[in-house]
Amino acid sequence: MDLIIKHSLLQFNTLGLNVYCDQLIQVGDDETLIHACLEAFKSKQPLLLIGGGSNLVLTADFVGRAVVIETKGIEVTHDESHYLLSVAAGENWHGLVEYCLKHNMHGLENLALIPGCVGAAPIQNIGAYGAELAQFCEWVEYLDLESGEIKTLNNDECAFGYRESIFKGELKDKAVILRVGLRLAKAWQPNLTYGPLQQLSEDNTSKDNKEVTPQAVFDCICATRAEKLPDPQILGNVGSFFKNPVISEKAFKGLQATYEDIVGYRLADSQVKLAAAWLIDKAGLKGTHVGAASVHLKQALVIVNNGGCSGDDVCRLARLVIDKVYRQFGVSLEVEPRIIGADAQKDIQDA
Repeated sequence: MDLIIKHSLLQFNTLGLNVYCDQLIQVGDDETLIHACLEAFKSKQPLLLIGGGSNLVLTADFVGRAVVIETKGIEVTHDESHYLLSVAAGENWHGLVEYCLKHNMHGLENLALIPGCVGAAPIQNIGAYGAELAQFCEWVEYLDLESGEIKTLNNDECAFGYRESIFKGELKDKAVILRVGLRLAKAWQPNLTYGPLQQLSEDNTSKDNKEVTPQAVFDCICATRAEKLPDPQILGNVGSFFKNPVISEKAFKGLQATYEDIVGYRLADSQVKLAAAWLIDKAGLKGTHVGAASVHLKQALVIVNNGGCSGDDVCRLARLVIDKVYRQFGVSLEVEPRIIGADAQKDIQDA
């Protein structure tokens, strides 16, 4: 009888879920990455792509090939008004933000400390504190698994939306992102519209914000996130587990009539983005647990692994949160991380 060796994915997911896969390949160059992915795709072998592992909920041992993307490289050119970056998919996102700050290329500070790798950033159009990747992304280079060709999409073709892109839609399970092109304006303007950043503006005596520095914005974001979000090295988590839901102005006013302190941000299209954390907290769900998974006491958007929890624990807790928030507010929450079953991504309700 042949000995079957399984490979642990424990160190490759920030939730700290102890699951296994049939094959594990760590790749540091595009050639190997392309070969490993095409080989699995053509043989119809289930394929799991892993970057930083900060957006994964693994619910079962994976009966296929897991490819950990560790490609590196940051290339910089510039024109008269912008810095133009070409960044390998395996680069750490926060490391890129630090690199840009160190080299006086500004704009990404609001996106500091978002976990994960650069290649994952376009998939869900990462965003925080009033900024989104879509504001800076010029192009995305990817491997088309069906044709085997290397293709490039410009910003419009990526169909970016709130935590959405073509890579979650039309190209889902058909593309492997290789590189991301970013465009950063040399004439930097601080984005101080959200949360604690507003205090920087209030503290600034200059009307044109010239006294607010990129370093100050970066430091403020890092301090805020570190205070609210647990370190996955200490307490396993995937950061924000739920998207902030978007509802109509009419629906928001209806909720506001009952909940005067409800938190919402008006958007340009007569819609309002609600703070999912407020909804979860108001529903009394902080600290709620299923098995060894619980809603974090400091930040209701976060589900944490208290030690030895399973993907099933996490998904059952997420469904409980979704159900209670809907019953109390009539608002549907969507999850941010990818829910991975034995051979493919799954919907949270089916996990």
